[in-house]
Amino acid sequence: MKKFFFILIIFPSLAFASSDDIKKSGFLKKPISTKVDKLEITDAKNKIIIVYNHGQSSNDAKKKNKCTWIGNVRNIASLIGKNVKDKEIMVYNFCTNHLEGDQMLEKYPLWHKKYVGPYKGKHKLEKRVDANIKLIEQLIGMGVPKKQIIITGHSCGGLMTLMLFAKHPNAAGGGISFNQACFGKITKKYKAVKVGPEAALESFKKKKPGPSVVRQSQIDEIKSSKNLPLLAFTHPKDSYEGLLSDWLDNIPGLERIIISEDYTINGQKCFLEFTNGKEPVKDGHRMDQATCFQYYNPKILDYISSKI
Repeated sequence: MKKFFFILIIFPSLAFASSDDIKKSGFLKKPISTKVDKLEITDAKNKIIIVYNHGQSSNDAKKKNKCTWIGNVRNIASLIGKNVKDKEIMVYNFCTNHLEGDQMLEKYPLWHKKYVGPYKGKHKLEKRVDANIKLIEQLIGMGVPKKQIIITGHSCGGLMTLMLFAKHPNAAGGGISFNQACFGKITKKYKAVKVGPEAALESFKKKKPGPSVVRQSQIDEIKSSKNLPLLAFTHPKDSYEGLLSDWLDNIPGLERIIISEDYTINGQKCFLEFTNGKEPVKDGHRMDQATCFQYYNPKILDYISSKI
């Protein structure tokens, strides 16, 4: 009987957990839903296409049927239909979690304790960069002017966005990174608040030498850019890279915006909204997903206007 009641309790929670899932690439709708539209564009010359890249549930491995969820894209979807210089915004959700990094094929994968590097082949984020380049080419082929394509991403998708423009500076009109991170909760796990960023990174390097090498090589490539006119949003209470993001300030052309110092924006307490309710933000890594983040929509629209 206890098992029976356990199943009754668990199944509804699973239903709620999966009810917000968006599993396919496609244009997001407004109001936001789990359904997306096909890659079809009418009057392409008068459209601005924002490509949204999700985060990852693992650093280098492929994940089937894992893309994003309504709460993750709610804010970027709020820009759908907005007009910038008489051009209408559309938002394309780009699912690339099915990709797998080459190191996963090796005897010791990236996160194996014996792996120290260098990375063999292409990391998953590099393959995601390639996938975005192909999508950009497809959009241009459909008649969308290159300057009207904006690449964005959250977490691993944010880091990928920075990597894309470091590798291909003229690939699209512009890019926006939200809380870039892809190597775990370094700030929280290695106590960056207590010991400081440098000591935390040193502990990470000792504990995970392989991932540390890959992370640093990606950052070094981004930092080598002569001009990276992007927007990058960070938050100091981001448990992933919150206190480890100062390197962004040294990149020519990039504008870094620190969202806030706490879980409020412009005096408004921030909440994550779900189909069955809402809850206060408890990790700065998700501040760009809180509805209060739409305070920055005018800034994002101004940035897009400057690019087209």
